[in-house]
Parts: sequence; C-alpha cells; structure tokens
Amino acid sequence: MDHRRTAMVTGTLFVITFVAAVAAVLMYGSVLSDPNYVVGPGADGRVKLGAFLEVILILANVGTAVTLYPIVKRQHESVAIGYVAARVLESAIIAVGIFSLLSIVTLRQEFGGTAGAGAASFVTAARSMVAFHDWTFLLGPGFLAGVGNGILLGYLMYRSRLVPRGMAMLGLIGGPLVAVSGVAVLFGLYEQVSGWSFIATLPEMLWEGSLGIYLIVRGFSSSAIRSLELAGVERTGTPPVLAAVG
Repeated sequence: MDHRRTAMVTGTLFVITFVAAVAAVLMYGSVLSDPNYVVGPGADGRVKLGAFLEVILILANVGTAVTLYPIVKRQHESVAIGYVAARVLESAIIAVGIFSLLSIVTLRQEFGGTAGAGAASFVTAARSMVAFHDWTFLLGPGFLAGVGNGILLGYLMYRSRLVPRGMAMLGLIGGPLVAVSGVAVLFGLYEQVSGWSFIATLPEMLWEGSLGIYLIVRGFSSSAIRSLELAGVERTGTPPVLAAVG
C-alpha cells in the first residue's frame, strides 16, 4: 500500500509538472512575444499567474525526485542521486527565468509611461530579460530535463522494470534527443521554437506524460518492487520488512 500511494503521488506530481509548464507558457503570452510589452498596457496579472504556475512546477519537479528516490536508489544509488541533483538544478534554473519575467512587469509598472529615447532603453532592457528567460528555458526544462527525466530516470525505470520497459525506452530515446537538440539550438543550428525542436522534444513529452498517467492508474510493478527489496536485503542484510520501509 505504501508503494501504491507513492506511485499515485509521484504520478500526480508528473501530471502537475506537465500541466503547469504548458499553462505557464500560455499565461506569459505577450510578455514573451511583444517587444513593446514593457511600454504598453501589458497583462501583468497573466504574467504573475504564469510565474505562480511555474513555482508550482518547481515544487512538483523536486517532489517527483523526492518521492522516487527511496525506491529507485535500490536499483542504482549513484544514478538516483544524479536524478535528484538534475531535478533540483533544473528547478533552480526555472526560478531564475521567473525572476527575469517578473522584472519586466516591475519595469512596466514603474516606467511604462516613458516615451521617446527613454522608452527605447526600457524596450531594450525588456528584450534582454526575455532573451535571458529563453536561455534558462533551453538549459533547464530543455537540456537538464532530457538528462534527468529522460536518461537517468529512464535508465532507472528500464533496469528496475518498475514500469513497462517499452515505456521506459521513451525516456532513453527522448532524453538524448532533447539534450542534443538543446546543444544544436545553443550553437545556432536551428531556432528554439522550430519544427526540429518539436520533433526532438516529442518522445520526452510522451515519456513524462505516459509515466505520470501510468503511475496513477497502475502503480509500480509489484514483482519489480519485490526484486528491489530482495536486492536490498542481499546487500545490507536488512530484514525484508525494514527493507520495504527503507
């Protein structure tokens, strides 16, 4: 029952990350696309709501790592620690991106009525902050999510068989694709928002979405859980009941 509850909580957190990420981008809207947002009427409430959704995303990101770690560490503790570290670093980068967009809101509220040369300087500053946010999006939810959720978590799930191996292969395929795509964008091979980028991101999106839904509906494989517990007993000599708790 404890493992079933853990699976449901973890799956729910993955679904929250998926929904919150998409909703936040929709809320940001014009602040990302309109270069004159900082000197115009603005939609500050939507931007603040987007920032709040990304705070929820950060909490859910870290939550997935915290809930999974006690289970997946039995498969490979070093890789499990790496997954937690990748999720925390990804979340920290997302937070930096939030600050950049909220700074645009502050500029608009305090100096939005400025005209002439002064307005041009604020537009330039706002564009710089949007560019800063775009880079955090590339390196956080892009590159690091591919390494953490894709490669590391995909490996742990594939080896442990906690979920079907065919599903885990989505992570092992999608993770490297997202990471390589991030490097390609970094070196200017194509734009961050492009058809190539979407194609590279799609398997990772399917992996995270299907993993969340599967854990809510089906939970972890009971045979895989028993195998991990027995492996823990062999390594530590801990009685099975205590191994299941630990």
